[in-house]
Amino acid sequence: RYWRDWSSDVCSSDLSLSAITYATIAEVMADKDVEAVDLCLPTYLHESAALAALEAGKHVLVEKPMALTGEACDRMIAAAAQAGKVLMCAQVLRFWADYQPIVQTQRTQSLGPVRSALFRRRCAAPAWGQWLKDPEKGGGGVFDLLIHDVDMAIHLFGLPESVSATGHEDLSRGIDIIAGQLHYKNIPTVAITGGWHHPSAYPFSMEYTVAFDRGTIEFSSSGRPVTLYTHDGREEAMEKPEKDGFAAELAYFLECATKNKQPEICPPAESAAAVKVTRLLVEARKQTGEKVPCQL
Repeated sequence: RYWRDWSSDVCSSDLSLSAITYATIAEVMADKDVEAVDLCLPTYLHESAALAALEAGKHVLVEKPMALTGEACDRMIAAAAQAGKVLMCAQVLRFWADYQPIVQTQRTQSLGPVRSALFRRRCAAPAWGQWLKDPEKGGGGVFDLLIHDVDMAIHLFGLPESVSATGHEDLSRGIDIIAGQLHYKNIPTVAITGGWHHPSAYPFSMEYTVAFDRGTIEFSSSGRPVTLYTHDGREEAMEKPEKDGFAAELAYFLECATKNKQPEICPPAESAAAVKVTRLLVEARKQTGEKVPCQL
């Protein structure tokens, strides 16, 4: 979908759109009135569409994963720099309300250093797009789904020194599961697990448990709100933003595009790193638990 006229109030979640349609991407890029595009395309089309948009002088918001490979991401970043335009990947977890308490706690170190972190995300294999099951077009379930959690780990802790993984892949049956670890020098455990389970019936869920030195923060979309369990035995609900994550993400991109400033909350270099690390995890799964250096 390509939208021509955005609301002038970039901080409003009420983004008004004009109903102009195009038959081809080339028509969009040729329209001088189009200043920014939001690329909600299959993953294998992200790079070519982004490069065309940047060459045409448009700001670009591209859905996650940023691209299928790290090399493709690097080409997109270079094109944005050459064009002098904003490129941002829609890693929406960075704006998701339920994840802001761990982001803020890690940033302020209010509970001390992290001792362990577990991120889990699961769903049925999607039946609405056959391209998703083609590793050359969608990258598979682990890559497409868990890149959210890899990106959050990078946002919180930076790049790991190495990764390891076990799991099972059978894309023809819609199964793609991993139990992965990101290995850091100063954090004992950072685990990322989940993926695609059997098609249709299996419910979606996302959750995390992050243990800091003086308390544990936990969340599950299946019914546990963001809760802090303190070292002295207290249990308390944590405050979180009221704004919808998708609205906050779009508003931030519009602010960056309007001011032509680079997105500091969600920089494309870190989105590219998420692609590279997630790819490395999928490759590490073939080594059945052996550590693979994270040399990006």
